[in-house]
Formats: sequence, structure tokens, C-alpha cells
Amino acid sequence: MMAGAAEDLRELFGAAVRAALDAWPALQIAVENGFGGVHSQEKAEWLGGAMEDYFIANDDLELEEVEDFLGELMTTEFDTVVEDGSLPQVSQQLQTIFHHFQNGDVAALLELTSEIDEKRCTVTATPGQTARETDVDEDEVDSVEEMEVTATNDGAMMDGICPQPQPPEPDSQTIKEEDIVEDGWTIVRRKK
Repeated sequence: MMAGAAEDLRELFGAAVRAALDAWPALQIAVENGFGGVHSQEKAEWLGGAMEDYFIANDDLELEEVEDFLGELMTTEFDTVVEDGSLPQVSQQLQTIFHHFQNGDVAALLELTSEIDEKRCTVTATPGQTARETDVDEDEVDSVEEMEVTATNDGAMMDGICPQPQPPEPDSQTIKEEDIVEDGWTIVRRKK
């Protein structure tokens, strides 16, 4: 492969990695809310380069290794533990991108990058309303801020990338007195 073609392929690989990370709601929330400090956006851009370099330096990575590395970077750089199940999905997507890069498959890299951009979500997080039921001084307790996340799709395709939570139907479950068992358990049945 000629030097110019190799550089172009590397550039496409980097663009695809950045597209996958930019479309990741967990990273979007971390950047939007400044979890990485005042330089959150710069850290997100750096993260793309760090992942690109990680793959180049380690050409036979297992999925778990990618997940661990990406999760560690999110924890150290953005003080964020990703528990929404998206870490394995993003790691798999990055591995697929790297596979296409290794095979020199320019068309697949372009197609995958385009697909990611079409499905990209815009995520906004707003502080959730929680009620405190104790009279403990707030400075004495480590507080956890809950976030309500709303995802919207900028592209035409949905494919489960930006799931919208469905509100439960009113009165979909009812509890009857005979459903309360002696040991404190409650049997919940759907209304027919």
C-alpha cells in the first residue's frame, strides 16, 4: 500500500472512531454537563485520538480489553461510570471499525461512518427532582445527582439506537388484598 493511501485510510479510521464516540450518549452527557471539568470537549476530542492510538498499538484486542480501556478512560477523564449497557456496544462498534481498517476496506469505513452519523442521537440531561427524607446536613452526606435523560434522533433511522421510554399505561397493574402473602411479598397481576 502506498504511503498516501495508508495515510488516507488512517484518516478514515480516525474519523470513524470519532463518529462512534461522538454518537455515544454516555459521552455526550459527560461533555454536556462538564463531568470532565472545563475542558470536557477537548477531553472528548482527545478520547477519539487515544482510542485510535490504542487500536493501532494493539492489533489483536479482545472485546473485554477495549471495554476495560474505554471504561477506564471515561472514569478517569470524565468521572463517569458507564452503567447503561452501552459500553460493550460502543466497544464492539470500535472493534468493527478497526477490523475494516486492518483489511483496508475504505468502502466499509465510509459506509459505517455515514451510518453512525445518520443514527446519531442528541442527548440532553436535566437534574431530576428528588425529595430528601432525612434531616441530615447535606455537607455530611455524599450526594448523588440523578439525571433525567432525553434522547432525540437527528437522522431518519431509529434502529434502537435512541430508545424512547414508553410511559406505563395507567392502572396497568392493580394489587388486591388476596395478593398480599403472609411473608410480606405482594403478587402483582396485570389487569385483564
